[in-house]
Amino acid sequence: MKTTAAAASNMQDAKATGRDTRKAVLEGSIRTNVPLRKTFVQANAGGASRHGPLKEFVTGRDLRGLKAYLLIVAACSNGVNGWSTTRDSLVWARMLDIVETTNKDQSARTGAWRALLRLRARKLIDCHRSGTKITVTLLREDGTGQPYDRPKGVIEEDRYLQIPATFWTTGRDEPLDLPGLAMFLVVAREKNWSSFPLEKAPEWYGWSADTHERGLNKLLALDLVERREKYIKAPLAPAGFVKTYQYKRTAAVQPRKAKKAVAAAP
Repeated sequence: MKTTAAAASNMQDAKATGRDTRKAVLEGSIRTNVPLRKTFVQANAGGASRHGPLKEFVTGRDLRGLKAYLLIVAACSNGVNGWSTTRDSLVWARMLDIVETTNKDQSARTGAWRALLRLRARKLIDCHRSGTKITVTLLREDGTGQPYDRPKGVIEEDRYLQIPATFWTTGRDEPLDLPGLAMFLVVAREKNWSSFPLEKAPEWYGWSADTHERGLNKLLALDLVERREKYIKAPLAPAGFVKTYQYKRTAAVQPRKAKKAVAAAP
């Protein structure tokens, strides 16, 4: 009995965690930073709406789906396998921390598949199953269902933000709730020291001012953004000026410079 208990303890200690799995997947993608088209967060000016696909995750309270999508972009965007990746459904479940909420393998597999189906319904990925394997293929980030290609930033529709792979491998993503993760993407979309007025949140992004504010406060509490005050001249204001806040990502989650390849000795 003691031998059995010791073996079970050893097996539990050896079992990979969600972060271990995310790290292994991202190390396989060989990317320092993950590109994501800005139109996922907010549509370009001039259209009928400024809302991007991110809105549906926030209003639908789909944190798991949003985390899954960002990880898929990270795993597939190197293009090695034609913008696709194939994993066992239990690996998908562990990568998405679904195994933390159930002790049954089949429930974990089902939970992972349902999360991916929600992304397919939003035309952000295509996916199919073969036995226990699930293959996921990226589609364009704007939700049009068009085939994916890596953004180069040459034209407006191809402008992109970057998320360092260390965001996942060091666990920076783990304590973020849905408002926090959404606002992390919003801040990452803009230049350093940009303003994100609460009253513009419904028009610009499609969620409430309260969600907007809670997300920014979460980022501040986790030391993922810095904030500074800025005073703007306002002749009709009682004080003659108004105070606003500007934000930028902290160094821990800024894009990393790619390491230069070392030339082989002759």
